Amino acid sequence: MIIINILHIGIDDTDSPDGMCTTFLASQIINKFEYNGIEIIDYPRLIRLNPFARFKTRGNGAVGLKILNDGNGDLAKKIVLDAVEKLSMFDCDNTNPGVIFYEGEITKEMENYAFRAIYEFITIEEAEEFGNSVGCEIHKFKKGRGIIGSIAAISLPLSDCTFELLTYRASENYGAKRRIDYESVYKMDKETFPDTFENIDYSEDYIAIEPKTPCPVLYGIRSNTVEALKKAGDIVQVSEPVVDWCIFKTNQHTDMHIQKTTDISSMNQYGCYEVEGEVKNKPKIIDGGHMFFHIFDESGEIECGAYEPTKNFRKTVSYLRPGDIIKVYGGIGEQNTFNIEKFKVIKLNDIEYKNPICKCGKRMTSAGKNKGFKCKKCGNKIQENEKVPIKITRFLKNAQFYETPVSARRHLSKPLCRMNL
Repeated sequence: MIIINILHIGIDDTDSPDGMCTTFLASQIINKFEYNGIEIIDYPRLIRLNPFARFKTRGNGAVGLKILNDGNGDLAKKIVLDAVEKLSMFDCDNTNPGVIFYEGEITKEMENYAFRAIYEFITIEEAEEFGNSVGCEIHKFKKGRGIIGSIAAISLPLSDCTFELLTYRASENYGAKRRIDYESVYKMDKETFPDTFENIDYSEDYIAIEPKTPCPVLYGIRSNTVEALKKAGDIVQVSEPVVDWCIFKTNQHTDMHIQKTTDISSMNQYGCYEVEGEVKNKPKIIDGGHMFFHIFDESGEIECGAYEPTKNFRKTVSYLRPGDIIKVYGGIGEQNTFNIEKFKVIKLNDIEYKNPICKCGKRMTSAGKNKGFKCKKCGNKIQENEKVPIKITRFLKNAQFYETPVSARRHLSKPLCRMNL
């Protein structure tokens, strides 16, 4: 049996809101590896972590690389650490890079840690203790928070995965408007969807492949296959230099962050879940444009929110009414509110109780407490005090999913087009 010695490399927390991108840093490392004859195994990984973690990078994504460790391990480590030292946004207080190196097979224990990093909140101390216990070589810069994601990036099993093509712009163009031919993006989407997805939000006329931050990324296209990415990349046209590009294997749009739970009371803050409940009150919009309502089950209740950036999704949510049974997908944020990414209607409450209709055809009014109903048109009275059930037509449909628009969708949320819906 041939034993292949693998060196796993994890990198995280090198960017800031003002620039950089850990994927760009990874692409520069890959270029150096190829120049020095270091063999890279499989596609580099882009692993998105818990979107509700208290401390996170801009996209909350860590990068993982695998190389053949055939005597070039020390050189590879030097290339990685030099790149992190050179390119990380150290001026930002919240940028705290972490790098890990690990030799050997990924264990079940490491896989479980990776799922925790997606489901829960892990401290730097916990990550360091775990990394040391499984034999990781750990490098912390500043506080070193990046080691949390770095370990997860090499350890996460990808039973479901997508791919992303990222292109990078020249440094002199950072912060300037990206020169992307939008018509070519519409053409690309038309010719490659649903193999590629999340390209355009048609409801908002929003080009989703274009970042809105001053980072090195020119555009990013997401797909189920590498072949579709290559076709899409050939269609999209730009009028500025593309200095590099890289295809990443990723857990984006897999719902990997969602944990199934049977009751509301079992959910924890900063966790991500799917949970079923009954709508308690009609959704209401508040100042700022956010919409809230509560769902409940036998164990308790929780406030649910559809926030202003979800735009027309709030209109869909507004059609919910007390008594509807729904399953919500999302996570619990700082205010202990469940942030909805999508929901499925389980059973609609399509009954309203109204005053009876008089024999003359007019809807009757109350004759007073416990005095039945009377008709203002013909004067007829009846002694029954119970309103009658009326079946109503609902905008929402039973067994149907409803999701946030592309412009507001989280990296991990699985779109309906990937659910064959």
